[in-house]
Amino acid sequence: MTTDETYTVIPNQSDPMGSKGLDHNLNEFSVGEIAKAIKQTLEGAFGRVRVRGEVSRPNYHGSGHLYFTLKDEDAVIDGVCWKNSVAKLALKIEEGMDVICSGRISSYSRSSRYQIVIDSVELAGEGALLKLLEDRRKKLTLEGVFEPERKKSLPFLPNVIGVITSPTGAVIRDIMHRLTDRFPRRVILWPVIVQGEGASDQIAAAIKGFNTWKIEGDMPRPDLLIVARGGGSLEDLWAFNEESVVRAAAESQIPLISAIGHETDTTLIDFASDVRAPTPTAAAEMSVPVRAELESRILQVQLRLISGFERNIEGLKFKLEALARGLPKPEYFLEEASQRLDRETDHFQVSLINHFSNCVQLINSLNSRLRRPKDIMMAARERFENNHERLNLATKMRLDQSIHRLDGSDLNNRLSNSIANIIKENVERLSSQSQLLESLSYRSVLGRGFTLIRDNIGKPIIRARNTIPGASIQIEFSDGKKNAVLEGERQLTSERIKKGSSKKSDPTPEDSQGSLL
Repeated sequence: MTTDETYTVIPNQSDPMGSKGLDHNLNEFSVGEIAKAIKQTLEGAFGRVRVRGEVSRPNYHGSGHLYFTLKDEDAVIDGVCWKNSVAKLALKIEEGMDVICSGRISSYSRSSRYQIVIDSVELAGEGALLKLLEDRRKKLTLEGVFEPERKKSLPFLPNVIGVITSPTGAVIRDIMHRLTDRFPRRVILWPVIVQGEGASDQIAAAIKGFNTWKIEGDMPRPDLLIVARGGGSLEDLWAFNEESVVRAAAESQIPLISAIGHETDTTLIDFASDVRAPTPTAAAEMSVPVRAELESRILQVQLRLISGFERNIEGLKFKLEALARGLPKPEYFLEEASQRLDRETDHFQVSLINHFSNCVQLINSLNSRLRRPKDIMMAARERFENNHERLNLATKMRLDQSIHRLDGSDLNNRLSNSIANIIKENVERLSSQSQLLESLSYRSVLGRGFTLIRDNIGKPIIRARNTIPGASIQIEFSDGKKNAVLEGERQLTSERIKKGSSKKSDPTPEDSQGSLL
């Protein structure tokens, strides 16, 4: 048995008979010690290796580790890629891929199986890449990711354009230069790496990130997206063939232009995008029209519109002149209308005079039927005096009868009290009637500052138009009467009505009231 610092080797036994007498001289090992020795032997003998094989049963564990099997026509070996290394892989491991794995040979003592611990994976040649690309394209096609119905039309003139590319390459400069030449627009750059480890994740995150922006946020949401990269080999452009990038492009709500590589380069994102541009420069040309061409077209359309309007106006003018020649002169319409107006005016004047006369007659009729306050007061006073005399007479007669009928001082006193109460009630009633009579009298109105005007025959004058200039009038105040003569009175006469004055003029302060002499 040979002992080394790192591992122990058990030598072969030369006893063909298997002498049992020597077994007691062999060292005794545990299972764990044997497994450890084997592991140390494998790791010491092989170190770091590159293994090519076909991927079988890939399993992305929930812990983040990757487990799969590498196989060829002769053998099978287990492969494991720890979580930290999985994030650095340039591609996603799938069933049937022909890959070259770099790592170290080790063993898993729990199952007594050897394995390769992988830290990097690459496809085995361009043929394998093309096969993988074709298989992935067929898979996504069957899922409907590339259906034409999913594609959106590009905006005619976007206000904001989002560009997803490397900030250090020539692509962004070519796009900006072309946009400046054609129609300058606001450009928002989302910087990403366009090849190598983590490129696909950044590109997919950029597409999804632009779509999550609010339309009216602090940063305006782009109206158009451009995913661009310069030319390169199939391996350099592989990030744009990853499913995460392709699905993000297909699910984008913002119209998207793919401009990957040269015109001959084709990636899966070209099938999922709304429009494919052969180059990044061509993508910029598809994004906006030429400003000078638009201005020229607008000017041409403007000139055609002006010309059309002028022709239309000339045609309408000619038609209007033709129609005007067939119409009679406007004076003819005015003559008829003027004649009709004169006739209606005469009828109105006659109707107005008749209506005024009827109103005067109605007023006179109502005035004649009304009793004068003086007559009412005199009649009330006469009734009061008659009732008073009758009451006194009746009281006296009743008193005499009671005197004759009654005898004794007590009865006389009662009779006197009764008579006194009756007289008091009558006096109070008389006083109330007198107050009522005074309230109905026009003299109470004179006491509040009003006056009563009578003509020379003592008839009250109610309206100013019924007076005659120079006539004598009598003005009664609360404390007496005064005579006066009217001057400068204006009144509405029948002659003025016959002249057609349909509008009353307001009297001036001088002649409406008159002057008193």
